[in-house]
Amino acid sequence: STMALSSPHSFSLKYLSLGVLVLQTTSLVLTMRYSRTLKEDGPRYLASSAVVSAELLKILVCTLLVFKENNFSVRLLKEGIVNKPVETMKLAIPAGIYTLQNNLLYVALSHLDAATYQVTYQLKILTTALFSVSMLGRRLGFYQWLSLLFLMAGVTLVQWPTESEGDSEQLILSAGSQFVGLMAVLMACVSSGFAGVYFEKILKETKQSVWVRNIQLGLFSVVFGFVGMIVYDGETVRELGMFQGYNTVTCTVVALQALGGLVIAVVIKYADNILKGFATSLSIIVSTLISYFLLEDFNPTGVFFLGAVLVIAATFLYSNERKPAIGSAIKV
Repeated sequence: STMALSSPHSFSLKYLSLGVLVLQTTSLVLTMRYSRTLKEDGPRYLASSAVVSAELLKILVCTLLVFKENNFSVRLLKEGIVNKPVETMKLAIPAGIYTLQNNLLYVALSHLDAATYQVTYQLKILTTALFSVSMLGRRLGFYQWLSLLFLMAGVTLVQWPTESEGDSEQLILSAGSQFVGLMAVLMACVSSGFAGVYFEKILKETKQSVWVRNIQLGLFSVVFGFVGMIVYDGETVRELGMFQGYNTVTCTVVALQALGGLVIAVVIKYADNILKGFATSLSIIVSTLISYFLLEDFNPTGVFFLGAVLVIAATFLYSNERKPAIGSAIKV
């Protein structure tokens, strides 16, 4: 009877997490792109600084959650982090890759328009699927592979750039800038796939709290991020400080990135990385709809609607094949 009660609860919690992730991803992409193209009088904020700030905020929130779950005792933190150095060190690899990935996304959104960025970044779904098969031994059925193809085709059609005369943003982007942005996204796709699956593997192999795992991940990420900031932006930091150019938009981006990390941790616990990828794809459609109805800078075409249908069909096709395994897929 316990299984019967917990399974529907786990099922609803999984899709609630995915829903929140769609909202988080949509707002993050829009605010991040806006923050990197906003015309300002003073210096622009440093991407490397924003990455470190997001990790520090994530550690703070996770620490408070651990304290709350353990009646404000530090015992779990000491046992989970200090007394288990080998377990903690396992997180160094994904932390380094996540830090690289987060910096690459800022680079990408500084050099590419939103449509090109979002479409290309969906390649992470495919890399995640391949790493899931090779590292976790996951077996995808025929319809799941087919759904991945549908998803890629659908996302591409949804974000297919429409030809317009005098498209100034496309015209001013140099070929060199486009190439830098493209390489940044491609590297981020591979790193996202590997780090996500590696972290999922660690979460499922141990019984440690997901919040403690995120603190471990965050501690390494802060170290790697800070070293990266000193190496690449050290002179600027010494002149104008780490928090130069910060404003309300910057703080919103940092908060959304920190929140995203925690939501992803919950999603991995109740679902898997590929399903998380579908939520991200759906967020592209939401972003496009917001652009049309609120920003009024997008005109939907027949190609857009075809892409939307393919993405929704792919979501149902993938989820449907996994239904029989929901009760026993993940042991927390």
